[in-house]
Amino acid sequence: MKIAIPVDKKDIKTEECVSFGRAPYFMIYDTEANEAVFLDNSAAAMTGGAGIKAAQAIVDSGAELVLARRCGENAAEVLKAADIKIFKTRSSSAKENIDAFIAGELSQLDEIHAGFHGHHGGN
Repeated sequence: MKIAIPVDKKDIKTEECVSFGRAPYFMIYDTEANEAVFLDNSAAAMTGGAGIKAAQAIVDSGAELVLARRCGENAAEVLKAADIKIFKTRSSSAKENIDAFIAGELSQLDEIHAGFHGHHGGN
């Protein structure tokens, strides 16, 4: 299974990025191969539509689920349309969140916010 998580650095020990659409990178962790690859998030610098573009990159990566602290409604719709479920993180460590998901300790993210729509505040 491939798990996507927004991260701050290209490192398995990195912290999860609290912003989904504006995360610098996405770590795609393959639970079968036990390895991670990192995608540059070209949407991070966009003035609007970052969540949609970031979500499409996740879809294109072949990830089957996303771990995130929060997710905007536009990004969530793109993920939902591709049958990608979103689970709520509970730790700041990307790897700890992946381990918690594998152990069955994370729940689905229910609180989808309206999105920031070009506003850079609020993070």
